[in-house]
Amino acid sequence: GDLGPFNPGLPVEVPVWLAINLKQRQKCRLIPPEWMDVEKLEEIRDQERKEDTFTPMPSPYYMELTKLLLNYASDNIPKADEIRTLVKETWDTRLAKLRLSADSFVRQQEAHAKLDNLTLMEINTTGTFLTQALDHMYKLRTNLQPSESTHSQDF
Repeated sequence: GDLGPFNPGLPVEVPVWLAINLKQRQKCRLIPPEWMDVEKLEEIRDQERKEDTFTPMPSPYYMELTKLLLNYASDNIPKADEIRTLVKETWDTRLAKLRLSADSFVRQQEAHAKLDNLTLMEINTTGTFLTQALDHMYKLRTNLQPSESTHSQDF
């Protein structure tokens, strides 16, 4: 596509794939997103731990962006190791909440659930488990109900 022209020394927003490509060729320096800051991530982690529900994340792709930027441009991100740890702690907290929610959902034999403020990656990590659990619940319910073939038929 058409990108550029770029002026040296002036920041410009580009797609992540291009930023990483330019960084790999040592043609640019990456500026991390505003939320990728130790203080902000500590607040997000602490808020997530306090709340029973899922809190909004700074980006719907926070995990993917963190992984990409720290893998390819950690030298451009201040306190990269602390950021990696904070995002991992937040991720672990959210997945623990999701597992507890899924467990409660299955135990209570609910028919539907509302999943606010989850990212697609978080949903995908438990999607297989939930679909299998719901499938097993359906099979158990249908086996407990008397089938139509056991009723007597009039001739």
